Amino acid sequence: MADILSVLSVKFVLLVFLGSVAGLFVGAIPGLSVSMATALLVSITYTWQTNDALAMVMGVYVVGVFSGAVSAILINIPGAPSSVVTTLDGYPLARKGQAYKALYVATIYSFIGSVFGLAALALLAKPVSNLAIRFRPMDYFLLSLFGLATVGSVTSKNYVKGLISAALGLIISMIGLDPLVGTPRLIFGVSQLRAGISTVPALVGLFGFAEVLSVIFDGHMSQTVERMGRERILLRNVLRHWKIALYSSVLGTLVGALPGAGGPVAAFLSYNEAKRLIKHPETPFGEGAVEGIVASESSNNACIGGALIPMLTLAVPGDAVTAIILSVFYVHGLKPGPMFIRESASSFHAILLASFIACGALLVLGLLVAPRISKVISVPKNILLPIVTVLCVVGAFACNNRLFDVGLMFFFGLVGFLMRRRGYPAAPMVLALVLGKTMDSNFRRAMALAAVADNPLLSLFGYPITAFLLVCTVLVVLGNIPAVKRIALRRKRI
Repeated sequence: MADILSVLSVKFVLLVFLGSVAGLFVGAIPGLSVSMATALLVSITYTWQTNDALAMVMGVYVVGVFSGAVSAILINIPGAPSSVVTTLDGYPLARKGQAYKALYVATIYSFIGSVFGLAALALLAKPVSNLAIRFRPMDYFLLSLFGLATVGSVTSKNYVKGLISAALGLIISMIGLDPLVGTPRLIFGVSQLRAGISTVPALVGLFGFAEVLSVIFDGHMSQTVERMGRERILLRNVLRHWKIALYSSVLGTLVGALPGAGGPVAAFLSYNEAKRLIKHPETPFGEGAVEGIVASESSNNACIGGALIPMLTLAVPGDAVTAIILSVFYVHGLKPGPMFIRESASSFHAILLASFIACGALLVLGLLVAPRISKVISVPKNILLPIVTVLCVVGAFACNNRLFDVGLMFFFGLVGFLMRRRGYPAAPMVLALVLGKTMDSNFRRAMALAAVADNPLLSLFGYPITAFLLVCTVLVVLGNIPAVKRIALRRKRI
């Protein structure tokens, strides 16, 4: 307690709130990611005192993860890959004139998920890290494959179309230099593709510009989106989804503790579990189900605490943002690892304290400031569409400061538009783009290890975690085959 009180000061709290405000606006603008903001802070805060730098960085991180839901709900452009799942029900709910309700639910359960993940960081850092460190390359590959296998069932009524979308995303993720050998793959003589396809232009194009093209094609340019009213929402009605929120938070914390998995995997897994467990939602999933927003937001925000666990105790970042935060540690002479909590107790307490203060800031900003941002939902479409197009262009360009990325955004916008017309979901493609390189490198490492083993098959699948993930993946695929579904339905009736 004395260490915590020594960290707490008015300056410390103000820096957390300043970082939180920055995280809200940066995360809400498509293309301006939390990773970008955190990377910028490394260069700004390197001369600051360690605790002051940690206060600002954690404020940006915690609120920035939540703020991706703002644009996901309002204009169907997720501010981050982990907010892709929020678009599935958040945007349909906003289209029904209930944008305030969607934002309110997202705020409450982002707060709950964040607090849960951070509490897990404080209480369960070592046990969860012990589990994460036992994962082998094949385990990471199967975990990602499991996420892709489930995504087809959660985003499309036609499971095959969901898998086709994911397969296309995997092919696109292979574009660029081979991560192990360094030879170019699938670039077709275009030198700009040697760096690969950046996730942000693809994300903005598939969700943002595709929406613009869809509205133009439908010809309803003069139609206005229903104005968002400040409807009276009872907190007790929102909190009745606490069971699925708790379950999703547990999933988010565990997935966050696995390096390379992160928010997108956690959100998709939690959404799929919500669909499996909740048989009769008030509104069908994909059409504005509150339960979908609850599962997505509580799990991807719980990943914050989970991702910090391996970073602090193993010096292995759990996601892109914690990889950048790790550089903040090194700049300030800190050494994350098994002895970090014992040797740098003050810094550990500063991280926890800043994170919990940022959770309070998330609640305040989400309830008071985010609804003001959401007034964009009431702008007529003939005014809103040019604004969205400009945001798409700026977001795509801001990623790497390349006009080529703007061209990619337009290309993926056209692809997303055609996929919508044919009933192919875009979310599986985005998840495959995010996970593709991780799957590729881990699978090849696993095969390389198996090649020199006495028993290659046992080397690949002869471990409890590997076998468990393999069985889960096979069950998900089999469970979505129409013939198997019919057999299962008949048995239930009997």
